[in-house]
Amino acid sequence: MILTADSTVAAQTNRRRTGNGWNTSFIGKNRNTLKPGEAPPDANIVYPMAFLVEKDPAAIVKPHFHSADQYQVIVQGGGRLGVHDVATVSVHYTDSYSAYGPIVAAGEGISWFTLRNAWDPGAQYMPAERRQLREARARFQHREATCGPLSPLTEAELAALTGVEGSAVIEEGKDGLGTWRYAVNAGGVARGPDPASGGGQFWLVSAGTAHVPGGALLPMNSCVFVAPDDAAMAMTAGPLGADLLCMQFPKQARD
Repeated sequence: MILTADSTVAAQTNRRRTGNGWNTSFIGKNRNTLKPGEAPPDANIVYPMAFLVEKDPAAIVKPHFHSADQYQVIVQGGGRLGVHDVATVSVHYTDSYSAYGPIVAAGEGISWFTLRNAWDPGAQYMPAERRQLREARARFQHREATCGPLSPLTEAELAALTGVEGSAVIEEGKDGLGTWRYAVNAGGVARGPDPASGGGQFWLVSAGTAHVPGGALLPMNSCVFVAPDDAAMAMTAGPLGADLLCMQFPKQARD
């Protein structure tokens, strides 16, 4: 179940103003795109969700948590996420029922991808939902992992590449959680970790262009989802090379 989302197409067709800033759906449905009366997806199955959030300068998102594991990837602007200063490209991961925040946008605003491998109905804000969070502690651990900022490679840096360089930026844990960065020369192939080692992967094109086997060329800020039962991803860089991130979720017992 490899899913791809072209950032240019998403921006032209799915960008919507909400009461909480701009939201652009890339993969799957979310609370902003679920139709009235439509039943949400089963929370116990692998269900990829990817959307881009854009906030105005000085915007504040209050501390909260979600019922699904989540990556957030800052792709434009900067600010602060909890105790972390963030900028392009910062990666932030939280387990389900792990409170984080606030998110505070700096003077240029802030934009980030929200990436999940399971359905989530929306933010549960603190301190109002503190009791729910405490009750969840018996079943869910609190975990947070971060890296960056990882400044995207420039066109000159991509052009200078002569091969493929890959390394972990969040070291893989026993349950499969991990994040890798690949700098790929034009026409080179980045081969990712076995998806079966985790709970699904999102790939993000941070700079340049790339494509999945048999797929169209994807521009910057496009994303790809690889399910746990898919073969290991082989992303091929376009004629300008590519700067890629692979973010793998931990394994999770599902009903």
